[in-house]
Amino acid sequence: MQILKRMSAYIGGQPTIDATFDSDIEVITNDLQKIQFASSGQVMLSRPDKLRATRTGGYADLELVFDGKKVTVLGKHVGAYAQADFSGSVEQLIDKMRSDFGVEAPGADLLLPRSFDDLMTGVYDAKHIGRGVIDGVECEHLAFRSPDTDWQIWIEVGANPVPRKFIITSKAVTGAPQYILRIKNWKTNVQPPADAFVFKPAAEVKPVAFDSLGGIDEVPPGSLQGGKK
Repeated sequence: MQILKRMSAYIGGQPTIDATFDSDIEVITNDLQKIQFASSGQVMLSRPDKLRATRTGGYADLELVFDGKKVTVLGKHVGAYAQADFSGSVEQLIDKMRSDFGVEAPGADLLLPRSFDDLMTGVYDAKHIGRGVIDGVECEHLAFRSPDTDWQIWIEVGANPVPRKFIITSKAVTGAPQYILRIKNWKTNVQPPADAFVFKPAAEVKPVAFDSLGGIDEVPPGSLQGGKK
């Protein structure tokens, strides 16, 4: 608990964050075969109200830009973008994306100041497994249980307690599919470029309504996925 709380306080106290990630999400087919879909991306955050995130996989190539006044989601693979007025913090934006636009963004809570409280919701068991090495970095390995999910996190040992790996296992879904997130190339408290949070649409992309911007999930349409928290 103290290791997780220290990570939350450290991440929440960073004015800027820049990191890359690899993610894997599993689905269970109708004939109970487990299939994994992989994506990679980058997150750039400037508190309290600036965010740019990308995610590229086999079925979607997305970019989200939030400049404190407008939020834009660009689907490069469909040649379209959706934009809406929104004023608030990055935390409020993530809540809105989940509630209004159906964008789950597993793992996004790790970057927020309230991450400890969000992660611990419903947790009834917590274990310190020991230590492990992720991408050559020694980490504390923690495991937690809640009624619907088990989840594990690897947090860097030392002065920079950043999360390096995060796994969510959906116990309520047959086959217990997982969401696996590896975060790397961490840069904290660095000055983003002047145009880091400016959206500049290419001439060939067209504006559409948010409910018309389909195909932005990490898996093909119609798949049953797990590993959400």
